[in-house]
Amino acid sequence: MTVTAEMVKDLREKTGAGLMDCKRVLAESGGDMEKAIDMLRQKGLATAAKKSSRAASQGLIGTYIHMDKIGVMIEVNCETDFVARTDDFREMVKDVAMHIAAANPQYVSREEVPADVIAREKEIYKAQVTNKPAQVVDKIVEGKLEKYFSDFCLLDQIFIKDPDGKLKIKDLVTNKIAKLGENILIRRFSRFQLGEGLDKGASCES
Repeated sequence: MTVTAEMVKDLREKTGAGLMDCKRVLAESGGDMEKAIDMLRQKGLATAAKKSSRAASQGLIGTYIHMDKIGVMIEVNCETDFVARTDDFREMVKDVAMHIAAANPQYVSREEVPADVIAREKEIYKAQVTNKPAQVVDKIVEGKLEKYFSDFCLLDQIFIKDPDGKLKIKDLVTNKIAKLGENILIRRFSRFQLGEGLDKGASCES
């Protein structure tokens, strides 16, 4: 099948990938747009994994105010000031700040959740399960713990602007790493709500 310029343009608009990458995966997929998107995403995940160990000391402090009632301040790091100034990076910072205002996470990542909090949650979950074999109880507890992480840890939350309800914040970051070519870290955030104490926020030292 012949790969047309229109097909390449369409794929690039949907994924943000480079022209040559779009042309290559369209040729390899026989013009199947969905398969080409999957191939680009797999390539992006591999690229992001390679970049995740690189130092990220530049970036932005972003803010978002909702109805003068909720305010968010967030630090997102990248490797260079050049990337920090791009529209793609700035848009991501704004989107994540908006997400925090709406979803009210307590931590950046699950690694930040204190051990005593996890232990307490596990005890609560175990107490909710009765007359089950130990291995079944353990699986139920782990499942409930995963739900806790998805509720309270920013990176594990579903991005509020994703129409399919599948894209997690960590996937959003990974996609930007693949597109911009630099390591990106959500370092920390604070969320303020009118009438409440300053008790929302966390830092992520990766």
